[in-house]
Amino acid sequence: MSLAFAPIRSSVPAVVGARLTVPLVTGELVPYANLDHAASAPCLEQVRDAVDELLPWYASVHRGAGFASQVCTRIYEQARHAVRRFVGARQTDAVVFTRNTTDSLNLLARSLPKGTSVFVFDTDHHAALLPWRGPRVNRLQTPATPAEAVRVLDEALKAAPVGPRLVVITGASNVTGEVWPVNDLVRCAHSHGARTVLDAAQLAPHRPVDASTAEVDYVVLSGHKLYAPFGAGALVGRSDWLQQAEPYLIGGGATRNVVDWGDHLGVSWSKVPERHEAGSPNVVGVHALAVACGVLARQRWEDVKAHEEKLFAQLKDGLATVPGFRELTLFGEEAPDRVGVVSFTVDGHDAGLLAAILSAEYGIGVRDGAFCAHIATKRLLSTSGAEGGRALRISLGLGNNAEHVSRVVGALRRIVADGPKWEYELVDGRWTPKNDPRPLPPFLADL
Repeated sequence: MSLAFAPIRSSVPAVVGARLTVPLVTGELVPYANLDHAASAPCLEQVRDAVDELLPWYASVHRGAGFASQVCTRIYEQARHAVRRFVGARQTDAVVFTRNTTDSLNLLARSLPKGTSVFVFDTDHHAALLPWRGPRVNRLQTPATPAEAVRVLDEALKAAPVGPRLVVITGASNVTGEVWPVNDLVRCAHSHGARTVLDAAQLAPHRPVDASTAEVDYVVLSGHKLYAPFGAGALVGRSDWLQQAEPYLIGGGATRNVVDWGDHLGVSWSKVPERHEAGSPNVVGVHALAVACGVLARQRWEDVKAHEEKLFAQLKDGLATVPGFRELTLFGEEAPDRVGVVSFTVDGHDAGLLAAILSAEYGIGVRDGAFCAHIATKRLLSTSGAEGGRALRISLGLGNNAEHVSRVVGALRRIVADGPKWEYELVDGRWTPKNDPRPLPPFLADL
């Protein structure tokens, strides 16, 4: 007798690669457990389908007379509205398409008025920490609580010289997953006449962003964190500083007119947003980003949050049973909210070796290292009493299920108890299986 099972219906969007299998060094094939969403999230199926639908129409954007060019131009410009709605921005806010969050923050850094004072916490990701230059950059020390973060910012703003000011705010830490007190920090900044930029790269895939309600001046995000891995990001915010700045890149699109004056070229620049979008636009990536924004905006955020919180609770309970587990945390019990990220160490075990074993012997993808937030990670490692300068990070998202969580917890417990099944060696600073027998996918053979 055969039994028919009804398909499992999920309340959250499906991702590409949910049925991907990967080889193990032991010769088996297992379903891939992608527990590295914080680095790059998988593609939503609806995003893939939208890209496939666009590709036959793919053509130049702006100034093209052909019908396909007009279609792509319409898609590109409509994407601005989708991204603006997704982050709850004002209708007057500019939407400048970039490559990613890092690109967006570097663009904003290049657009600051002369003499701008910048305030940034030293626990931020390098994309938010490093673009700012000059004597008026104020690095704020790691706060122990959300309330202390606001107090530290308030004191720094009081002591700063007059003039334009910008406060850099991280929505959620890519190291610990802890959500920062965005609204309180924005209110503090505005009470001193400062503008704010919200790094929403880690927050936007997990929680709704409402820039107008929070009165955030600028929001930056990345498509590849938002289930749209096609090379697009965005800077959304007030246009005056962007309009006054020299173009971030110089080339076609950024120029309104070029005149040959003999000894030099006279150039007049386009207005924002084209002013900072020189070159041929990434229409495929921008369309993918817009579709992802639309899918998540239509999705009930309660469903996304409930899905992730259930898995996160399972993960936290499971990791607590791993001998030698030490979690990294900024705020401890004071954290008001967390997205599904846990960074940790296991006493007596190298984080890089653990990551290699999880991949090679269990088909699990995690991240090890300092997560492009070296100051934060090293400081938290020191605070937790862990050895070495690297941690292991597990990050959850829409592509995960309960089996993934059970597998990684069980694998860590077995590794601690029995060690690896295979031999490993350091190659160029990274652990890898000796004589790795895992075959690469066939499509690489032709490259």
